[in-house]
Amino acid sequence: MAISDRKRIPYRRIGLSLLLPVAASLFFAAAVLFLLSTTTPSSSAAADGATEISSDPYFSGIPLLRRSVLAVRSEPVRERAKLIRKQTGDHAALAAAYASYARKLKLENSKQVRLFAELSRNFSALLAAHRPLLDPAASLDEVALLRFEREVKDRIRAARLLISDAKDAFNNQLKIQRLKDTIFAVNEQLSKAKKQGAFSSLIAAKSIPKSLHCLAMRLMEQRIARPDRYTDPPSPPPELADPRLYHYAIFSDNVLAASVVVNSAVRNAREPWKHVFHVVTDRMNLGAMQVMFRLKDYNGAHIEVTAVEDYKFLNSSYVPVLRQLESANLQRFYFENKLENATKDTTNMKFRNPKYLSMLNHLRFYLPEMYPKLHRILFLDDDVVVQRDLTGLWKIDMEGKVNGAVETCFGSFHRYAQYMNFSHPLIKERFNPKACGWAYGMNFFDLDAWRKEKCTEQYHYWQNLNENRTLWKLGTLPPGLITFYSTTKPLDKSWHVLGLGYNPSISMEEIKNAAVVHFNGNMKPWLDIAMNQFRHLWTKYVDYDMEFIRQCNFAS
Repeated sequence: MAISDRKRIPYRRIGLSLLLPVAASLFFAAAVLFLLSTTTPSSSAAADGATEISSDPYFSGIPLLRRSVLAVRSEPVRERAKLIRKQTGDHAALAAAYASYARKLKLENSKQVRLFAELSRNFSALLAAHRPLLDPAASLDEVALLRFEREVKDRIRAARLLISDAKDAFNNQLKIQRLKDTIFAVNEQLSKAKKQGAFSSLIAAKSIPKSLHCLAMRLMEQRIARPDRYTDPPSPPPELADPRLYHYAIFSDNVLAASVVVNSAVRNAREPWKHVFHVVTDRMNLGAMQVMFRLKDYNGAHIEVTAVEDYKFLNSSYVPVLRQLESANLQRFYFENKLENATKDTTNMKFRNPKYLSMLNHLRFYLPEMYPKLHRILFLDDDVVVQRDLTGLWKIDMEGKVNGAVETCFGSFHRYAQYMNFSHPLIKERFNPKACGWAYGMNFFDLDAWRKEKCTEQYHYWQNLNENRTLWKLGTLPPGLITFYSTTKPLDKSWHVLGLGYNPSISMEEIKNAAVVHFNGNMKPWLDIAMNQFRHLWTKYVDYDMEFIRQCNFAS
């Protein structure tokens, strides 16, 4: 029994090994038949593809379905055609909308309008050309549909590329931002141009014209050639210190300007022999100034010409400005006046000019010590013209005030707040920011009241506090406003008309009635940049018959 069983086992194993491949083959055939289906294709399947009889001997007689690329997609072909038509129409409308918007914006680049309009027409033409293909009632040609789809895709791609390139022109937010950037850049350029223009104007105003330099050189040449003719007398004439006469103080290094001031005052004076002019210049221009005022007779008027260096008390141990000039910081502020530094603040650019440290500019604060025997004196700038007799100023009751000046404030302009730093506690505590400012240029000083009020000491006190320029910007008007804060008597405005060096709108009637006209500003009358409508007021007092002036080609 055991022996017979052991003999049957091999035959059973051989039978199973033969049956397994046959079963696997039958299973595979059944699966293929199931997938390919033996039934007739549906109408939709027939639309998507075509059937054919298999030539394979294993599937002889079985209808097989041949499918196209479109049929593989999820949508039916008819739906796909509708989608293509919709996309074409949408992009045609979009291109037409962009073309219309471009025309409305009046874009400078008309090429974009042309391209969008042409693209819209191409879409419309494409739809018209394939209208039979898109007819729902017509049968679909797969090949034509594929060709139509490719053409649509090409045009859509071109449309999107054009829109992408042109979107910057239609993006309002982007255009606004770019406009803001452009405005900012233009404002920066404008600000820079204004500062450079102001700097150039400052150079033109403060530089010495060639003709003026020529005059000083020729006068100095005459002084050297004939020293005995222009030597000062051993003792000064008594009229120079006579308090009964009318005394004027003129501090200038401009020979021609100083002569015009004296000429105009003398010609309009009723009794010129009672007028004394104290002209102070620097050592470099002293010789030229002496020759200028010795070449002619001024109708008996007395003229004293001295140099600031002749006043020995004006030294760095006494004068704060001279002491501050020795400061390295102040020297750097003034004399390293490069364009990029000087133009940072256009409003106060003029105060960086080193002339504001010149003692000629600060001598006005030392009048009582320079002329100890005098009681009253009239200070005149070298850019003024006298148009009538000024002796009426000596008849004004000063009421104990020190400084007689014309006020310049109107509305909120020319108030103390514009000249001083009221954020500083000392300035805020001592002064009223709305106090009315006044002008230098023609100032009548009561020297006795000056000495009584100790105004020079007040000036020194405040000038020392302002060494670091925290109380006011540089110049002489702010310390003058502080020094004579409560000791200034307002004069009638007809005594002193200002602005002929910067304001072209001053009426000629106002100028005609003025006792003194002041060419304050950059457009001085001896410069080429002077205003022509006012220039004649100054030139009529120039001595054009003088040989040296003719030689230096001064324009009349």
